[in-house]
Amino acid sequence: MTVTREHVMSALSQVMDPEIPSLSIVDLGMVGDVMIDGDSVRVDLIPTFLGCPALDLIQRNVERALSETSVTVRWVHERPWSSSMISRHGRQALTEWGVAPPSDTEEVVCPFCGSCNTSHQSPFGHSLCKALYYCQDCSQPFEKIKTI
Repeated sequence: MTVTREHVMSALSQVMDPEIPSLSIVDLGMVGDVMIDGDSVRVDLIPTFLGCPALDLIQRNVERALSETSVTVRWVHERPWSSSMISRHGRQALTEWGVAPPSDTEEVVCPFCGSCNTSHQSPFGHSLCKALYYCQDCSQPFEKIKTI
């Protein structure tokens, strides 16, 4: 089998973020580079946060997704991850999962009802990359991916 970039990216698009299973690491913007040499593949991943407890799990899932190749996964730190790296599809997946995507404005839109009548409750949600908000209109608490 000839390994192509399309094959590798297709496999990587099936590796989901452990916290948000509707969001792939590709749409999250974690795939920094893919190098192919015959049936050997090197995947460079960019961690969203250095202290993320899911990095080992993500690496194992990438290795499993590309198990028919000789795969090497590297975590690279030369280029930091930014919330602007989340794709449009990824932002939509976040909203559908009930998490507000990062934004460049102060306005935080509730992923449940679309209201902007929201209030900041805590700088941290259940992980360091999220903040906790509350919607005054639909009474739902929700998390928002921090803009980094």
